[in-house]
Amino acid sequence: MKDYKLYVGTVCRFCKKVEDFMKENNIDIPLVNINEDRKAMMELMEKGGKRQIPCLYHDGEYLYESDDIIEYLKENYK
Repeated sequence: MKDYKLYVGTVCRFCKKVEDFMKENNIDIPLVNINEDRKAMMELMEKGGKRQIPCLYHDGEYLYESDDIIEYLKENYK
């Protein structure tokens, strides 16, 4: 099984869009709120290259943009 993590923010409509898609499709990926976890925010910036959310971490890769994340999940999340 792949290693997944979704970086989100407290007030982010694009994060909510991905979260709603996940809920509707019974996709259970750990959420990491960078507004509540400074260490996670620093990790995202250092390893992902930017502070942009939502960001899907999957097996060492960082994927940005809500529509791209949703498409990736449709095609790859099993």
